[in-house]
Amino acid sequence: MEYYNYIKALHLIFVVTWFAGLFYIPRLFVYHIEASQKPSPEKEILSEQLKLMTKRLWTIITWPSAILATIFAVWLLILIPSWLQQPWMHVKLTFVVLLFIYHYKTHVFYKQLQQDDIRKTSNFMRLWNEGATFILFAVVFLVILKNAISWVFGVIGLVVLAILLMLGFKMYKRIREKNKRP
Repeated sequence: MEYYNYIKALHLIFVVTWFAGLFYIPRLFVYHIEASQKPSPEKEILSEQLKLMTKRLWTIITWPSAILATIFAVWLLILIPSWLQQPWMHVKLTFVVLLFIYHYKTHVFYKQLQQDDIRKTSNFMRLWNEGATFILFAVVFLVILKNAISWVFGVIGLVVLAILLMLGFKMYKRIREKNKRP
C-alpha cells in the first residue's frame, strides 16, 4: 500500500489528460465541419490541417490517456477491492461505462471526419462537446460525496448545469448568427 498514492496520482493525471482530449476534439470537429463549407483552396488547406491536429490529439494524447487511466483505475481496485462493495462505486462505474461509450462514439466521428465524411452539423458537435462535461461532473461529485443524499443533490446540480449549458449554447448561437449578418 506504500505506492497507493502514486497509483492514485497517476490515475488522476491520466483522467485529466483523457478529459482534456475529450473536451478539445469536438471543438476541432466543429472547425473541420465549418471548414468544409468554405470555398477552395481554403477548404482543403484547413481540412488537412485540422485532420492532422485531430489525429495527433486523438492518437498521441486521448487514446493513451484513456488506456493508462483505466489501467491505473483497475490497479486501484485490485489494491482496495472493498470499493466494489460500495453503492457509490457502482454508480461511478456506470458513469465510466457511459464515458467509454462517449469515447467510442467520438472515435466514430473522428474516423468519419478523417475521411471527410461529414454527417453531423457543427451545432451537433457543439452539443456533443458537453457530454464529457456531464460525465466529469457526475463522477467528481460522486467520488467526493459518496452518499445517496448528496448524490440526489448532485443529480439536481447536473440538471441545473445542463439547463445552464443549453441556455449558454442558445445565447452563443444567437450571437454567432447575429455577427454573420451584414
